[in-house]
Amino acid sequence: MSKKLTKKEKVFNLLSKGKNVTWKTLRTRFDLNSPTAMIHTLRKEGHAIYRNMTPSGVAFRLGTPTKSMIAAGIVAVLGADQAYKS
Repeated sequence: MSKKLTKKEKVFNLLSKGKNVTWKTLRTRFDLNSPTAMIHTLRKEGHAIYRNMTPSGVAFRLGTPTKSMIAAGIVAVLGADQAYKS
């Protein structure tokens, strides 16, 4: 008996494929009331999800965090005295 995936796991798996996923796709395919709230939840878990404007509307993709994102996270969690010095 296999475990049924949650909506959050399904959305993350789709984003993991590396392609843009539109807001409308998330809304209709996964029956989400607020796709943006799901993206926010995944971001809070530490995933670097980027928002892009495309001709077909808002799209999201999973990416690699930049050095400045990592540095900002360290400052937010540990404080400025633990930040990287250049």
